[in-house]
Amino acid sequence: MRYLFPLLVLAACVGAFADEPKKPVVSGDPARVQRIRKATMPKIDKPIMFDTPEADAVLAALEVFPEDNPWNLVVSDWPLHPKSKQIVASIGANKPLRYNPDMGFVLVPPGQKKVDVKMTEYPAESDKGPFPVPDNAPIEGWPVHYQREPKLKNLTLDDVQRDKLKQGGDRHMIVVDPTNRMLYEFFSTKKTDAGWQAACAATFDLKSNKLRPDGWTSADAAGLPIFPSVIRYDELKRGAVEHAMRVTVVKTRRAYVHPATHFASRLTDENLPRMGERIRLRKDFDTSKFSHEVKAILDGLKKYGMLVADNGIDWALSCAPDARIPVLHDELRKVKGSDFEVVVPPAGYKP
Repeated sequence: MRYLFPLLVLAACVGAFADEPKKPVVSGDPARVQRIRKATMPKIDKPIMFDTPEADAVLAALEVFPEDNPWNLVVSDWPLHPKSKQIVASIGANKPLRYNPDMGFVLVPPGQKKVDVKMTEYPAESDKGPFPVPDNAPIEGWPVHYQREPKLKNLTLDDVQRDKLKQGGDRHMIVVDPTNRMLYEFFSTKKTDAGWQAACAATFDLKSNKLRPDGWTSADAAGLPIFPSVIRYDELKRGAVEHAMRVTVVKTRRAYVHPATHFASRLTDENLPRMGERIRLRKDFDTSKFSHEVKAILDGLKKYGMLVADNGIDWALSCAPDARIPVLHDELRKVKGSDFEVVVPPAGYKP
């Protein structure tokens, strides 16, 4: 009988804990990590373009950042931002979800020859070269954007690298060394007779959670990496986009939030999103009637969300310009801004 009272107290405590609301957990998905680590990384002895079966095999075995990196966190149970509705309204509650087939990349072997890249705008905020940029490095939009435009379809990759038609634009260039797990990103990139030049160069160690120095930009206005956010063919084929995605909006605030390190606005309205703001598709949004590819994207937006990364078209995701990916516009446009909510990390989360 002398143990009865302590047991009753213990039972009451257990019951009390059971009644407490479930606290959001800050973690990645262990199953994702296990799947990646079980895959065998193919040997890479030459540059491989992103839109090939060879690239698919490499990407299946590439662990992009540690499990607890912001791009890999599961946010389906994170609490709402106190101004979630106002921020969504500032972007456009009635505007449709969109995508840009823009961010291509090239995979390079560990011994890829390194070359100098001249910095034209942000040398003080650029990582030092030389960089493993191969001759066939794609520029943003290559090849799908050019293949689908009658006035552009006859351009060669060299024409695009040199901006033969003087189109300008962001002209992102992304180089990935999967063996060493290193990432090199550039914007406003151009090949000249004297070599490569870019406005800024950002290097990321995919084995680390290290961010850009506070206040520094990157190839993206928010100071974030681009490659980890790109919607890829191998993911859509597998039926799961297992990372946060990159989204642009027209108006951002003069502020940034982890993991962003840079802002690109003079506006101070607190109803505007900050760079790095995390936005999630509502848990009750029905994705069952969408195609295999779009369902993979929408389920990923529920689980991992998307990060505001740059000023651009409202509600526009970045997708690889891969001809194997079907045109997704009509389906994605069925999703509206009002289907999203802004979230914040749970109390006690320390980056």
